[in-house]
Amino acid sequence: MNKPSMRKVGMVTTETSEPSALATAAPDIQIMAATAVGLRKIYGEGETEVRALDGVDVGFEAGKLTAIMGPSGSGKSTLLHCMAGLDDITDGSVRAGDTLISDMSDQDLTLLRRETMGFIFQAFNLVPTLTAEENILLPLLLGGNRPDEEWENTVVQSLGLGERLHHRPDELSGGQQQRVAVARALVTQPNVIFADEPTGNLDSKSGNEVLGFLRRAVDDWQQTVVMVTHDPLAASYADLVIFLRDGQVVGELRDPTADQVHDRIRALEA
Repeated sequence: MNKPSMRKVGMVTTETSEPSALATAAPDIQIMAATAVGLRKIYGEGETEVRALDGVDVGFEAGKLTAIMGPSGSGKSTLLHCMAGLDDITDGSVRAGDTLISDMSDQDLTLLRRETMGFIFQAFNLVPTLTAEENILLPLLLGGNRPDEEWENTVVQSLGLGERLHHRPDELSGGQQQRVAVARALVTQPNVIFADEPTGNLDSKSGNEVLGFLRRAVDDWQQTVVMVTHDPLAASYADLVIFLRDGQVVGELRDPTADQVHDRIRALEA
């Protein structure tokens, strides 16, 4: 079954002269799903000041799976949350496609996230009183939108959830709950999916299944995924790995293997 045509709302053609972690290795012209320039996120003041992000220039290419990695405290999750508009920034700019989101009101930002972004979290974040299907459709229902039944069925069947739609989260395994979360992120046909440690609470088999689904979403459905992970094997599913240390981008690795990622992380932790 073919996927209905994807929306391309808010994406922008970006010249390589723009600051971007992808600029040196990517083609002359790229379609960016999200970009940041001079991004800073500072907590506290004076002696208690912490620069979680310190002048980050980065771009996430549309139709690709990008992993964000780095030692503990490097700013991985902070970067993802700022790119998704889940956290305010201290300085710089963040764009979702060509839309500047760093100056948006909370109301406008909520609407933009609902219509153009999908989210997958380590803790699943399912509503316990809703069935799997109700959880999957929740972003659409909150926005007053009708689901595309053909696309919903494609997602549900691809994730093997056809027999679980009427089960509540406490009746599902951890892997099944995360598959529901993946389906919820996909069902709105977003411009970009942000995944924060999506396999962190899963055993290796379930984790690999979820990573396989995300890889398929990119390869088969031209989805864009930005994923924070600490796991070199998870990062090996990505097209590109961006490395952070002390709140700054310090390198990248295209078409990575798990061993290459592991070696790079060990070097950053040394």
